[in-house]
Amino acid sequence: MKNVKSVLCSALVWTFVISTLSITFLGFVMYEATKASVQVTTDGEQQLVRTHADTIEGLLAELNVTLEPHDRLSHELSQPITYGMDIEYTQSKTINLAVGKEANRFHTTAATVGEFLNDQQLELKDRDYISHDMASPIKDGMKLEVKKAVQVTFNNGGEKQKIWTTASTVNDFLNKQNVTLDEMDQLNVSKTDKVHSDIPISITRIEKVKDVVEEEVEYTVITRKDDSIPKGEERIISDGEVGLVTKEYEVTITNGEETNRELVKETVERESQDQIVALGTKTEAPKAEPNHVTASADKAKASQEPAVTNVVATSTTSDTSTTPSRSSDSGAKTLYMKATAYSANCPGCSGITATGINLKENPDKKVIAVDPSVIPLGSRVWVEGYGYAVAGDTGGAIQGNKIDVFIPSKSEAGSFGHRTVQVKILE
Repeated sequence: MKNVKSVLCSALVWTFVISTLSITFLGFVMYEATKASVQVTTDGEQQLVRTHADTIEGLLAELNVTLEPHDRLSHELSQPITYGMDIEYTQSKTINLAVGKEANRFHTTAATVGEFLNDQQLELKDRDYISHDMASPIKDGMKLEVKKAVQVTFNNGGEKQKIWTTASTVNDFLNKQNVTLDEMDQLNVSKTDKVHSDIPISITRIEKVKDVVEEEVEYTVITRKDDSIPKGEERIISDGEVGLVTKEYEVTITNGEETNRELVKETVERESQDQIVALGTKTEAPKAEPNHVTASADKAKASQEPAVTNVVATSTTSDTSTTPSRSSDSGAKTLYMKATAYSANCPGCSGITATGINLKENPDKKVIAVDPSVIPLGSRVWVEGYGYAVAGDTGGAIQGNKIDVFIPSKSEAGSFGHRTVQVKILE
């Protein structure tokens, strides 16, 4: 009997346990079955959530999400939960934006730098600078720098151009342009100065170079009276020889143009030799004795006959009278002028100068073209490296301190080039 009661008691216990478990299971199944399924996207990550929350606010509480003022939520907090609802939540991030000198802190839910700048309505050009790529993702605490380009007028040794730059200082600008300054170059502003669109940046390029020039020294013609030679006849006693001098100049070049020339050394390579010319003064004796009247007439004629004047001389002898061939030019006006060369054999050239000199018929004549307002036409001049000449021509391009020297050979005139020479106006 006891065994029967024991069995019955055990059966009742197990029946109770099983019933309790079944009820609990059914309750769990019923609880889960009544949950709503919604899709929640948090900062781009999607998840399927089953919830008994009645509203969006309750759902966020279940997910331990606290909504901050700058966060973005696709629905209102009070909106009821419905099955299959798609909810998007984006947490805001802080970003430090510096535009030039102005810096500000922003809260944003933008996903990329480009989206953030678009939200701020900040328009950028290709020439502007931005510290991050437009597609870079926004990170909390990001530091973003933007520099708006300005247009600067830049003069580099005479070459002017307008350049867009985001450089903040002059030194930064020069580095970006790969521009270096040599020791003698001059910058119109300080390297530490700020770059402004209304302040041009100018570099004056200065260099000093050595120029060695060989110059011929004309010989002097000395005429001496000789009574052993028939009157009026000339004989060369000693040939003249042109001398040679080497001059070394220190030339200052400013922005590619010669601005100063200083003679630092002069060496006589060959001394010039005077040309000695004998001028005959011998007269023939009369063959017959002239009558009184004829002799008187001859004597009167002789008294009216001018004395012979020597053409050139730079030295004298004890028994002759000499006259120098060129006057002293120590008091002459001296100019430094740009010189080129021309010939009379160019196409269409008449060879007749402005003062009427026929250069084709007188190829050995030394003539220069001048600006008459600087050197009067007809002036006698001395030109460094060319010699004594006459200012006998003009030219459309010859203005100011410029001259054009006449050289008979067209090829030599073409190879003359451009040079700065000393010019003395003698008379």
